[in-house]
Amino acid sequence: QVQLVESGGGLVQAGGSLRLSCAASGETSCISAMGWLRQTPGKEREFIATVPGSGRAYYADSVKGRFTASRDNAKNTVTLEMTNLKPEGTAVYYCTSDSTGWGTCPETSGHDYWGKGTQVTVSS
Repeated sequence: QVQLVESGGGLVQAGGSLRLSCAASGETSCISAMGWLRQTPGKEREFIATVPGSGRAYYADSVKGRFTASRDNAKNTVTLEMTNLKPEGTAVYYCTSDSTGWGTCPETSGHDYWGKGTQVTVSS
């Protein structure tokens, strides 16, 4: 099993910055990509960013240029640096990871592991 724990959420003014962190534990060798999703009540969950084990991160158009996802494989962490935050960014942000599906690792179906989420509120 893989456990993900997010931290860093809170209240921030529009135009401000916030840094979210996610720490993975457990069977971390089963983790392939790690990333972030967010959800606002009444809306579908929105993809924010994903970071593969190697290579560059991929971002949703809505946050590209403002958000930066970084991964430290040695520490099994992924961060989300958010700048120029907008009220539309108010949501619960979830850290997720995919299983490699190799060996004893569960077969991946996408976003196999989830954190409990952290609330980000952007005031206007």
